[in-house]
Parts: sequence; structure tokens; C-alpha cells
Amino acid sequence: MDIFHALTMLGGLSLFLFGMNLMGQALERRAGGSLEALLKKLTTNKIAGLLTGLGVTAVIQSSSATTVMVVGFVSSGLMTLKQAVHVIMGANIGTTVTAWFLSLAGIDGGSMFVRLLKPSSFTPVLAFAGMLLYMFFKEEKKKETGLILLGFAILMSGMEQMSGAVSGLSSVPAFQRLFIMFQNPILGLLAGALLTAAIQSSSASVGILQALAATGAVTYGAAIPIIMGQNIGTCATAMISCVGAGKNAKRAALVHLSFNVIGSAVCLTVFMALRALYSPLFLTEAASLTGIAAAHTVFNVLCVLLMLPLSGFLERLVRRLIPDGMPVKSAGRLFGKRYALNPPNDLPG
Repeated sequence: MDIFHALTMLGGLSLFLFGMNLMGQALERRAGGSLEALLKKLTTNKIAGLLTGLGVTAVIQSSSATTVMVVGFVSSGLMTLKQAVHVIMGANIGTTVTAWFLSLAGIDGGSMFVRLLKPSSFTPVLAFAGMLLYMFFKEEKKKETGLILLGFAILMSGMEQMSGAVSGLSSVPAFQRLFIMFQNPILGLLAGALLTAAIQSSSASVGILQALAATGAVTYGAAIPIIMGQNIGTCATAMISCVGAGKNAKRAALVHLSFNVIGSAVCLTVFMALRALYSPLFLTEAASLTGIAAAHTVFNVLCVLLMLPLSGFLERLVRRLIPDGMPVKSAGRLFGKRYALNPPNDLPG
């Protein structure tokens, strides 16, 4: 990776942050009460929120994009943190659809059907539609809608540019060997997390893992911990998206990270215990494309089943990690019970 790739990645990061900011501000101005009511209706309970996140992510083929939008919704006040928790969980299941497409349609995802579902295919359409709405209509709501589409298109273009800047690493033999050299499950998890954070896409890293699996060099024992780590690495995008945002946006991004870290830690512990006690034979077998897709799906579904009853705990955890400022009542105690924020004028000093 030379200086030019580093500059390209920096430019992609700039576009990503600008697109996120533009989309969030336009959403806040455009929404009024209608979008807020719709989002609340779609996320009224755990299952509804879960299915919303699953459906959106399955359509746009990117859990990172879904999570970034959720962070934007929470930042603009369109979605509560409690609702965001369940949508983020659903996004983790929805992202597994990509691996199934790759396992059925070819490793390079070259079929027309798969290509049409990729954000890189429909982003130009969104950008063009947004430009038309913003430039050729005088109605404010249409202009704001155009800015939302443009913001999302810029955001996705930034993600594509960042991924493209490091895409050459995927063809470097030493980079590929990192996926298969870590037979230790903990090292495998760390490798999956770091490499996915660099590529900015769990779907892309799962695709690379599937491509390597086609050579027969990847066993299930090596692939499963890497898949667990990939779920942690994909949180990097959401963490970047909350830079400069409010506390609730940071909490939403931290929910994504906490959910994946806790789920991966529990599943990795169970995996290591089963491997030590029973030494399942399938762990030494060469992983297939479909097998990796199945492992990716099973892992994410297990994490959701584990954490869904604990969604309230996740919300309390991130609120404790990112606490609110001093409440009015507490501040008032500094000056006596009769006062809220302002001290009395007759206090000395």
C-alpha cells in the first residue's frame, strides 16, 4: 500500500463522513412527524425492529450501511436507542445474505442479479435521482429528499473508495495467508477482526474467505473463528460514523460493537470448549463455499438469540459507558434545594 493508496483512503474517509453528516441533517429537516412515526411503527417491539434491520440489510447488502443509517437516525432523534438495538441485531443476520449469494452465484459475484443488489450498482441511480430532486424542484421537501439521497450516495461512494484503496491487498499472498495461518482460535478471531476493519466490509472479507476456501486450504476449524472476528471488525464503520456526533449516536455505535464483542466472546468460548472436549472431525475438513455461508448465518443467528433477551442490558451498558451530563437536580444540590442551576445572588464569592 503506497502513498497514493493512503491518500485515496483518506479521501474516501472524508467523503464517508461528509455524506453521513449531510444525510443526517437532511433527514432531520425533512422528516417532520411522518418518518418518525413510520420508524416507530416499524420498530415498535423487539421482533419488529429485528425484522426491519434484517430486511433493510438484506436489500442493500451492507450491515455497515444499515448501522450507519441507524446511527444517523438516532443522532437526528428519529429513532430511540432502545429501537436501534433491535435494528442493529437484525442487520447482523441480514448481512449473511451476501455470503449465500456469493456461494450460489460465484465467488466474484459477477452475475447480473448479484451485481444489481450491490450498493455500487444502485448508488449512481440514487445520486442521479437526488441531483434531479435538489436542482430542478423548488419544493423544500423534494429538495431535502434529494439531499438525503445525495448524502447516502456520497457515503456509499466513500465506503467504496476506502475499500478500493486497500483492495489490492487481497491479492497479496502474504495477506491471504493471514486468513489460514492462525490455527489458534483467538488469533483467528483477531485476524478476522483486523482484516475486516481494514477492508471496511464483513461481506467482502467473507467473500475473500470463500475464495480461499475454493482452494481447499481453509478448514472449518480455522474459518469459524475468523468469521467471528469479522463481525467485530465490521463495527469499525459504525464507530467512524459517530465521530463528531452526539452522545446517543455514539451509544448506538457502541451497541453495535458491544453486541458483536459479547456474542463473539461467548461463541468463541463454547467453540474452544467443544473442540477441546470432543475434537469434532468436521473441524479438520476443508471448508466449502456453502459451508462458510452456513457458518456465518448460524453464528449470527445464535448471537441474536443470545443477546435479544439482553437488549435492555445492552442499552444500560452503553448508557453507563457514555453517561449523560450532570442532571439539573444534582447541580442544584450545590446551591441548596431551592435552586436548580443558577446560584443565589447573595452567596459570598
